[in-house]
Amino acid sequence: MHHFIRTSLIVGFVCVGFMSTQSIPKLDAADPSTYLPSGGGHRLLSADLPPGYVGAARNSGRGLCDGYLQPVSIIGPLGTKFSLAQAGAFLEPTENLQAGLLVGGVYRFQITQIPGREGAELFPTIELIDRTFPPPGLATRHPIQIQLDESDLVAALSGQLVTRVIYLEDPQLATPMVQTPETNRPIEVSEFQDALEVADRFGRPLAIVRIGSLAPPAQPELLPRFFFGYPMWAPIYAPAPETLTQQ
Repeated sequence: MHHFIRTSLIVGFVCVGFMSTQSIPKLDAADPSTYLPSGGGHRLLSADLPPGYVGAARNSGRGLCDGYLQPVSIIGPLGTKFSLAQAGAFLEPTENLQAGLLVGGVYRFQITQIPGREGAELFPTIELIDRTFPPPGLATRHPIQIQLDESDLVAALSGQLVTRVIYLEDPQLATPMVQTPETNRPIEVSEFQDALEVADRFGRPLAIVRIGSLAPPAQPELLPRFFFGYPMWAPIYAPAPETLTQQ
């Protein structure tokens, strides 16, 4: 039920993809504005704003989000590994990174072992702008799912900036289907379409992922800015198979 909107700058297109439980029909129209209604208002927030602006604005005054650690799961092409930073250094990478991230925080993470790009590394950001409300006690079993495909990583390595906006599907429009990588079909819109606005029309935006070619600075004094002040996060460990069987 989570979806993503992907913006690939430089090439001139915004890809709107769905991390969803619904199958997406192939569309001839490239711009969602042709079939989605517009509120007609002037939007103050945009996916083009620097990391942290949208999360801070949306988190302002939201008591239910203040201090909440939202479970997040990051996966990519087979063999690709991800790692979050602690005390200015990236931890041991894993193929399925799961962690609790603060709503309103911006997190720098590392991508390694990219297929066909041995030795290449990327350092994207995740900006949490909202939370989910799963059943009590099941938060870690229903994380915000961020699935990055090979085209995202190749585009970033070639110097492009890829932006994904992950959102929660409108329950009134949701189709009850099992979510799989095969159902995550992107929809492309024009370069002038705001990815956050499109996500807002489809559902409730939860996170913004930005993948570029920025590397860690060589000067230690610049690291706090690179890591956005080292926001707090908590690891999520997958239960052992025996535990799942007993439950």
